Amino acid sequence: MMDSGTLKIEWAAQYMPVLAAIKKQFAKDKPFAGMTVGMALHVEAKTANLVSALAAGGATVHITGCNPLSTQDDVAEALNRIKNVHCYAKRACTVKEYYAAIEKVLSASPAITIDDGMDLIHYLHTKRRDLIKNIIGGCEETTTGIHRLRAMAAEGKLEFPVIAVNDTPMKRFFDNVHGTGESALSSIMITTNTLVAGKYVVVAGYGYCGRGLARKAHGLGAKVIVTEVDPRRALEAHMDGFMVMTMDKAAEAGDIFITTTGNTSVITARHFKKLKDGAILANAGHFNVEIDMDYLAKYADRVIRRDGIETFVIRKKSIHVLAEGRLVNLATPKGMGHPIEVMDLSFALQALCARYIAENGRDLTGGVYEVPQEIDEQVARLKISSLGLAIDEMSKEQKAYLCSWDIGT
Repeated sequence: MMDSGTLKIEWAAQYMPVLAAIKKQFAKDKPFAGMTVGMALHVEAKTANLVSALAAGGATVHITGCNPLSTQDDVAEALNRIKNVHCYAKRACTVKEYYAAIEKVLSASPAITIDDGMDLIHYLHTKRRDLIKNIIGGCEETTTGIHRLRAMAAEGKLEFPVIAVNDTPMKRFFDNVHGTGESALSSIMITTNTLVAGKYVVVAGYGYCGRGLARKAHGLGAKVIVTEVDPRRALEAHMDGFMVMTMDKAAEAGDIFITTTGNTSVITARHFKKLKDGAILANAGHFNVEIDMDYLAKYADRVIRRDGIETFVIRKKSIHVLAEGRLVNLATPKGMGHPIEVMDLSFALQALCARYIAENGRDLTGGVYEVPQEIDEQVARLKISSLGLAIDEMSKEQKAYLCSWDIGT
């Protein structure tokens, strides 16, 4: 009988035709022959198929988690049964265990890093600088990690090239909008078993993730409030039909709160005091810094009601925090992460960008690089083909027109 981890991986594989096509090409070309790839990602079934594609391409893969609560242990065990794959992730690890696993990945001396949150690259530059000379380059999966990388590059401290996989249309339009939108809300609903329809849902941040959440919540019948610090995004949310207000005001009205900013201290002490009794707080940003969990731990009475929910009583009001304030779509006990078809696109980008680094990284200097346009379009065309769809092609005349400046009306 097949083990549960392998069953999960195979279930995901049947809905990942784009990555399957890339894996087939990798198996033929062996672009990573003789290379070690170090990874810190959410270790679950979709990720396992990315790992399998890289291994098929000749890579030796060392992988751990990028969040203490997002690993599926049965998938981690199944990964260790794949030839040339070594997985160190485990669910509910301590901070010490988390960084010990990061150390194990980097001690394998990878030539390419693949990150979700930049922890591998941060550790390399602060703890294992002796290994930087072995790095050709890396890829970063998520908004938060890219914010950190750009700050690092601006100070001239990023010592090898990293591709910003998040910052490209095929990632933002699908992973961030539809992936975060559907998976965060489904995790909230399955964890709490509460109704979204008719409730005031507060979405903090109206970037791509926030837009997706606002639209999906509205589709479920919620009355959506958006909070923002960027006036342009706030205006966009207003014109998209959502209520826009400060978090101070939203705290008094909201029933369910979802943070998506990638920043710290979004819901803090002054907001807790204004919340309704029974308010539900969830974070869809990468790190557990958006909700001030330290304040709640120090000043509120804590009661665990059910798996994935911590209830804090403050001023005789109950505040329910999901997944310890960590990434709600993966860190809840039944969180499955983004839908498979969405991650097919994101991991196809990761795989092709890793190949690009393998082939071109030595010619690039340290810094953050955009996904090459041809890779973004290749993933889109593979997906279009897998869906049996067809699109038009521009004629020579149309191409010439778009490239000209001297054709009048």
